[in-house]
Amino acid sequence: MFGFFSKNHDDAINGRIEDLNSGLRDIPVSDSLDENVNLLRKLFTDVDLLRLRFIQSGSKKTQKYCIAYCDGVVNSTVINDNIIKPLMLSSVSGSGPDFTDDLLNHVLMVDGAEKATEYQAITEAISYGDTVLFADGTDEAIILNTKCFQIRPISEPDNEKNLSGPREGFTESLLSNLSLIRRKVRSNELKVKYYTLGQKTKTQAGICYIEGIVNKQILKELYRRLDAIDIDGVLDTQYITELIRDSPMSPFRATGYTERPDVVVGKLLEGRIAIFLDGTPDVLTVPYLFIENFQSSEDYYLSFYYTSFSRILRILAFLVTASLPGFYVAMAGYHHEMLPTPFLLNIASERNSVPFPAALEAFVMLLVFDILRETGIRMPTSVGQALSIVGALVIGQAAVDAKLVASPMIIVVATTGITSLLVPKMNAPLIYIRFFILLLSMWFGFTGTIAAISCVIIHMLNLHSFGIPQISLSGKLQYQEVKDTYIRAPWWQMLIRPKMLARDKVRMKAQNGEKP
Repeated sequence: MFGFFSKNHDDAINGRIEDLNSGLRDIPVSDSLDENVNLLRKLFTDVDLLRLRFIQSGSKKTQKYCIAYCDGVVNSTVINDNIIKPLMLSSVSGSGPDFTDDLLNHVLMVDGAEKATEYQAITEAISYGDTVLFADGTDEAIILNTKCFQIRPISEPDNEKNLSGPREGFTESLLSNLSLIRRKVRSNELKVKYYTLGQKTKTQAGICYIEGIVNKQILKELYRRLDAIDIDGVLDTQYITELIRDSPMSPFRATGYTERPDVVVGKLLEGRIAIFLDGTPDVLTVPYLFIENFQSSEDYYLSFYYTSFSRILRILAFLVTASLPGFYVAMAGYHHEMLPTPFLLNIASERNSVPFPAALEAFVMLLVFDILRETGIRMPTSVGQALSIVGALVIGQAAVDAKLVASPMIIVVATTGITSLLVPKMNAPLIYIRFFILLLSMWFGFTGTIAAISCVIIHMLNLHSFGIPQISLSGKLQYQEVKDTYIRAPWWQMLIRPKMLARDKVRMKAQNGEKP
């Protein structure tokens, strides 16, 4: 039905394709249907998923069309009933922009449709599940929304389960995730801006914020950093985290992450910005404050008495899991006089039969604990839990019976491991902090312990997230400044948002004449 090109035409097309792939310039749509079809076939060489369907209208003056799409990512019902059938029954014919407008306004029955004049947009659309319509005699193609991806249903995230509160979590679909946010924030001030990241993957991202609350300087800085990303593919939000974060070599996080819509909405209402990425359920929030490591979404659904106690407990757990091994090694190796005599005698009697120094014991046992934890995570759920618990019990008891490790060291390592479970967001930095403190404690005793802790604190005080200090020391101990940090005040007393994050500081009108 369609003619073939001459060899010169083929050479010209191949040259234009090379230009497109090398990024030198784009290829415009031709007004010849034959040329468009052949160019499309060359662009999608060896892509067996590509489908081309040729259509002729039923009018007296026959109009020729071709639709192109990728099989498996489109809605066949929409293509058959809303595109092919109307085109076959259509009496519209002609050429040029007016003809394209007639197709859009009077023939095609698809909710999302837009014109395209260059093949860069066309190839991206076909690859992403859209259908592209070419008409003979016009140099404009029409991109039609026919996406139909298989996605998993909305369910509660396994890593962020709560006893109370919403049970829904994000999926791998960008539009589905944004709809969960839109349902909770019914305001035109909720803004969403699309970004395309990755030179090859063309992954779509969504920047979400609330117009009247967000700090414009932070938003501008985020756009600047996103524009600077030049990478071939972005498959997960961790790619973005490493490319836009402050202090890239720091073990501490500079961006928040969650799979829960209620958490994202809570952050947006405090002036933060959310970064969604198609293909992953993890959503980033920026800026990130250090105290967020100890906060949980469940804190806002339970009594403020209980959640305040829980936060203090998490902070204490962080201090214990980071410093306890180093503290024990310094005390056992250098500062025996700090221990009560009966306790010292018990430790000495246990250590008499152990051939290794306390520092080596600590290093080995901490490594074994981390190995068991990683093994439990990578194994299937039922097997992994049993392996972690039974493995720790069996190895610990066997090591004590074999006189390889002293019993107090088992207690220290077990306490360190248990307390680390209270602060899951700090698991990665805690590995390095714990060994750093242990190393200096092994060399210099309590002097090394204090020096290591001081270095960690100084580093934490110098952490920033998009220009905002993660730990702010204002010099004033004001209740409104700490109302949602190491404690969680009742809602009627949390009158203002974090001052450094939000442009609109007032969250709630003051009651009983109290000043925000």
